[in-house]
Amino acid sequence: MITSLLTLALLAQDPGAGFPGNPANARPAVEIAWNRLYDDAEIYAHLDRLADQWPEMLTYRVIGESVEGREMRVYTLNDPSTGPVESKPAMWVDANVHGNEVQGSEACVYLLWYLLEKHGTNERVDELLARASFHVLPMVNPDGRHRWFHDAHSPHSSRTGHMPTDNDRDGKYDEDGPNDLDGDGHIVQMRKHVPGEGTHRLDPDDPRILIPVEPNDRGEKGDWIPLGTEGYDDDGDGRVNEDDSGGYDMNRAWPSSWRPNHVQYGAGPYPLYWPETRCIADFLYEATNVAAVQSFHNMGGMILRGPGAEIYGRYPRADLRVYDALGADGERMLPFYDYMILWKDLYSVFGGFVTWTYEGLGIISFTNEMWVSNRMFPQNGKDSGASWFGGASREDRMWFNDQLLSGAGYVDWHEVEHPLYGTVEVGGFRKDFGRVPPSFLIEEELHRNAIFCIRHAEAMPEVSIASHEVTDMGDGLLAVDVVFANAREIPTRTAMAAQRGVGAPDVFSLAGDGVEVLAVGELRDRWRPENTDYVTRDPGRYLSETGVPGRGEVRVRWLVRGTGAVTAAWSGEKATDVATTFDLP
Repeated sequence: MITSLLTLALLAQDPGAGFPGNPANARPAVEIAWNRLYDDAEIYAHLDRLADQWPEMLTYRVIGESVEGREMRVYTLNDPSTGPVESKPAMWVDANVHGNEVQGSEACVYLLWYLLEKHGTNERVDELLARASFHVLPMVNPDGRHRWFHDAHSPHSSRTGHMPTDNDRDGKYDEDGPNDLDGDGHIVQMRKHVPGEGTHRLDPDDPRILIPVEPNDRGEKGDWIPLGTEGYDDDGDGRVNEDDSGGYDMNRAWPSSWRPNHVQYGAGPYPLYWPETRCIADFLYEATNVAAVQSFHNMGGMILRGPGAEIYGRYPRADLRVYDALGADGERMLPFYDYMILWKDLYSVFGGFVTWTYEGLGIISFTNEMWVSNRMFPQNGKDSGASWFGGASREDRMWFNDQLLSGAGYVDWHEVEHPLYGTVEVGGFRKDFGRVPPSFLIEEELHRNAIFCIRHAEAMPEVSIASHEVTDMGDGLLAVDVVFANAREIPTRTAMAAQRGVGAPDVFSLAGDGVEVLAVGELRDRWRPENTDYVTRDPGRYLSETGVPGRGEVRVRWLVRGTGAVTAAWSGEKATDVATTFDLP
């Protein structure tokens, strides 16, 4: 006993250097419980704790406000000892554009926490943060998140932003939302007992479940009628819960392939109409060094890329190779997740965020649909075919709730009074069951998704000058060949950026006192330099729309006269600038 107490005391004094990700003899500098979910204020509070612990590494900027006046905070992680944020490629990560898709915000916090905790003790993290930075917006829709936590909702409601919207076109705004008849904070289901006059009966094996009574010659009927979602007709139009607060979709509001509301529901009057989307677009237009994007949603276990609609066509083959490599690694990191194309494997999305960041900004971008209910029913590692909400069947959901959650995920049926139907029963799964992991699986989900972000960030371009060579061409003319290499999968300019002229071209330069640069060209065939097309206008600066390919190289030849030191350099938006100085003979 004394020995155990002494060990605990020593650990309290010195938890060890960093947090290795293993449980023995180490504690993180900032303890955060990863087995629960946090509301909007708590998310910011956790991030502020991290910023207090690592003030030089983590800062934030308020880029705007939501419709209801909540701050839109972008937290920036950067190691200033290796250069300012602007000098490195950056990754953008966001979450919770749909207010009920909550665990993505925790994934954002976990990503920053993990990188900060491991910085200084983990070679992989140190190498990444030496050359890259992160911009993290944990809540695209803080209003929706706040309301989902603090108001009565189902797993699927509070998805929207909260600008008043007339969804049922009756001239009124947000007048018929769900009604929490028992005040427990969960919008569940209603049923009414009507002995001998109903359409359903109780399942004899589980009276929580209603079973339809099929039409029959005997005239037998059931004793129950299902009445749908908990609530009533507030505005007297004969419909229930049809005009809740808001009623639009900020993931249909981006410029790429945008369509009006009658084509794409929730799109709004024009792209970037809502303040939340506008401030994000302004930030990304300014942050030209962002070279990777991931956006967390839920659910279904999907790693999604565009195109969002079939009419767009195919993405360039060079960029597909990058997408496919990262998607394959994502499937290995995330059990039961599938790498998918939006329109082909899911459904068409016009005006989606990650289609805009790729098609409009030229950034390799993914949507992660977090949480897959196969994690509740893995069936010895085989796919149960139950990726969508709630598991393989209602019976499976009940079993999981009863056996693994000890009943915590389900509101048992109980009587309440309804203004139209009189005495009814309400019951069903809580708002935090189905779309989000149970508490004991949250941390695993966060960790795996954060590591996929890290893998994506590691693929951002890293340029170096691999070699230089000077050849005497005679009559005082020198050929200076410089090889610029990119060690990572993502090119300095994606094929999409090159095709559309998005952003600034890469610049390959050569300069030196007493040296006259006569011409420049890219050696596309190093063995046949005579086939090079040379540029003579401003030849000291060679502009390239295609940049340096992923895991490839570019050979640039300058024809010069003169002697002395020259500096060869590369600069671009998506990687750290490089240069080398050497002497001409």
